[in-house]
Amino acid sequence: MKKATLLLLEDDPTLHDILTEFLEEADFEVLGAIEAQEAADLAYENECDLLLLDVKVPGQNGFDLLKSLRQRGVAAPAIFLTSLNDVSDLSRGFEAGCDDYLRKPFELQELLIRIDALLKRRFYHRSEEGIVLCEGVRFFPESNRLEGADGPMTLPPKEFALLKLLSEHRSRVVPKELVIDRLWGLGEEPSEMSLRTHLKNLRKLIGKDRIETVRGIGYRLAPE
Repeated sequence: MKKATLLLLEDDPTLHDILTEFLEEADFEVLGAIEAQEAADLAYENECDLLLLDVKVPGQNGFDLLKSLRQRGVAAPAIFLTSLNDVSDLSRGFEAGCDDYLRKPFELQELLIRIDALLKRRFYHRSEEGIVLCEGVRFFPESNRLEGADGPMTLPPKEFALLKLLSEHRSRVVPKELVIDRLWGLGEEPSEMSLRTHLKNLRKLIGKDRIETVRGIGYRLAPE
């Protein structure tokens, strides 16, 4: 089973190292950042399962960072790790889109309990609800299922792989290079014409406006 990927934004080097070591020992993959822009880049470039964000960091503060990530379609659950303790700070954190709030100093085991609870909740919702692609069609990326109004649906392997990739990064632009790497394995020759055909077929299935071409960059599964 793939390890859950956590994005950790913490500018205190000692605490950053302690958290990274603890979380990796707990079998998570940790993407570390010490300032807001670095964290934003990691969030856009990777499919993160959960965000751990300090508030007082260089550059943009954690509240505004999370708000901008939410506006850009990053839906991973988020926990703020902060020394701020006013009710107004708590309110601002949840308004920015966080799912939990842990005040420093905290016990590492408590952090692990909160992470596990959010990841289980996210997996449950994703597995049960799936992604609505269009009326009557849902995709379940965790279990690799495509369901229509009349039951399971099938797609050619490359179109299924393309749909899964776009769904995993939904509302975010997937670079064309990543699409080609995912669809064509070693020993296969990528084909621009084939890629256009696969995109055309998926658009016929779920609607031409659901898959956007971002000129010069890649493709995006647009919000409903």
